[in-house]
Amino acid sequence: MKRRCEWCGSNPLYVAYHDKEWGVPVHEDHRLFEMLTLEGAQAGLSWLTILKKREDYRKAFDAFDPERIAVYSKGKIERLLANPGIVRNRLKIESVIRNARGVLEIGEEFGSLHSFLWRYVDGIPRQNVWTSMGALPTRTDQSDKMSKDLKQRGFNFVGSTICYAFMQAVGMVNDHVVGCFRRNEVKKLAQQAKSSVHGKPRR
Repeated sequence: MKRRCEWCGSNPLYVAYHDKEWGVPVHEDHRLFEMLTLEGAQAGLSWLTILKKREDYRKAFDAFDPERIAVYSKGKIERLLANPGIVRNRLKIESVIRNARGVLEIGEEFGSLHSFLWRYVDGIPRQNVWTSMGALPTRTDQSDKMSKDLKQRGFNFVGSTICYAFMQAVGMVNDHVVGCFRRNEVKKLAQQAKSSVHGKPRR
C-alpha cells in the first residue's frame, strides 16, 4: 500500500487529485487562475465538494479565460446563480469576475499572472519537511504578503489561508508529508523545472 497524506482519505476523486496534481508546479496562467478561483469557491466548504464541481466550473466560466470573464454581464451573473453545477453564492461569483479583471491588469504590469505569483517563492518551489499533517501551517509570511497584495489590487476571496492552500495546490510549496510516496516525486518535478529554467540538462 502506498502511503499518502492523510487528508485525501479514500475517495477516488480525492486520491487522484492527491496523486496527480497536488503540489505539482503550475506555470500556465489559466491554470493558476482556475486554482485561485476554486480555492476561493471552497471557502466554508470541503475541497472534495469543489473537485466534484470542477468540470462544471470550467464550462460555466469559459475555461477560466479572464478576458471573457472580465466582461460578464448582469444577465450572465443571474444565469450563473441558477447553475446547480457551481457554488451559487453571489459574492463568490462576482469575485471571479472582479478577480479576472485583476488578472488582466497584472498581465499588463508583470507580463503574466505566473510572473506575479511565483515571486513570492522567488520562482522556486519550497520543499518543506513535515512529519505529520498537524505540523502543516495554514498561512505563512509569503501567503500573508500575497493576500495583502491581491486585496490591494481589488481581488476578493484571497485571504491568507486561501492563498496558502493555493500555494500548496500549484506547487509553490511541497507540503506532502515525509513518508508520502508523492513527496519525492513532486520534489523531482520541481528540480527538473528549475534545471530547465537555467538551461541545464534534466537528469
